[in-house]
Amino acid sequence: MTLLTRLRTARSVLGLGRAPRLEPPSGLTEVPESIAIIMDGNGRWAKERHLPVGAGHRAGARALKRVVRAASDAGVKDLTVFSFSTENWTRPDGEVSELMNLFGELIDREVPELNEERVQLRFVGRLDVLDEGLRRRIASAEETTAGNQGLRLFVAMNYGSRGEIVDAARRFAAECGPEAGEAEFAQFLYAPEMRDPELVIRTSGEQRLSNFLLWQSAYAELHFSPRMWPDFGPEDLEEAIAEYGRRHRRFGGR
Repeated sequence: MTLLTRLRTARSVLGLGRAPRLEPPSGLTEVPESIAIIMDGNGRWAKERHLPVGAGHRAGARALKRVVRAASDAGVKDLTVFSFSTENWTRPDGEVSELMNLFGELIDREVPELNEERVQLRFVGRLDVLDEGLRRRIASAEETTAGNQGLRLFVAMNYGSRGEIVDAARRFAAECGPEAGEAEFAQFLYAPEMRDPELVIRTSGEQRLSNFLLWQSAYAELHFSPRMWPDFGPEDLEEAIAEYGRRHRRFGGR
């Protein structure tokens, strides 16, 4: 066991995991409580470097680790990331299989550190169609981190917003009367405890929401970064938050 591993173990046992910052980093005047990110560009990043697409996904996983820590340090309370959509099943079988294996590896490797950092992990989407082994890992990760009081990390997995709304509508119609409204409907979404994102970031220069959090993002500010996701880092997150702080949000008013 390395010294770093022993130190991490001791910190975890003693409850000394890294707590989130109480104040935003210098220069950020307003930090949104909830941020959502469409992590786009892994494949193009790999192609530009003449690497297999799997290398891009692994580089993207490293970027996510950087951004989760930066978001926690900035004082963000909820971070939702789009990891795999219901439409991504149409990709080549080899890429999908490699992605599923990577998800399992990442859960096994990263959950202990996320737990140490007091991150609460939640997966949202149609999880019932995933491989049984991956579902067990997901359930274990959620159970392990359920009591943490730091950043809440929502991972959208086999997720599509239209599907989420349809699933919620079925339950809403079955359980609620005609007098029920938006607040009651929202309780049937995959994660009703999730704060509506105030800022949605998409990387790689694409400018669309791609069926991501359509209900929750009704009044979110949008930030489109030209940087490919594997190259996205804390300074890019800070730039997006700074831009958010310069905007005047009217919510339909004046």
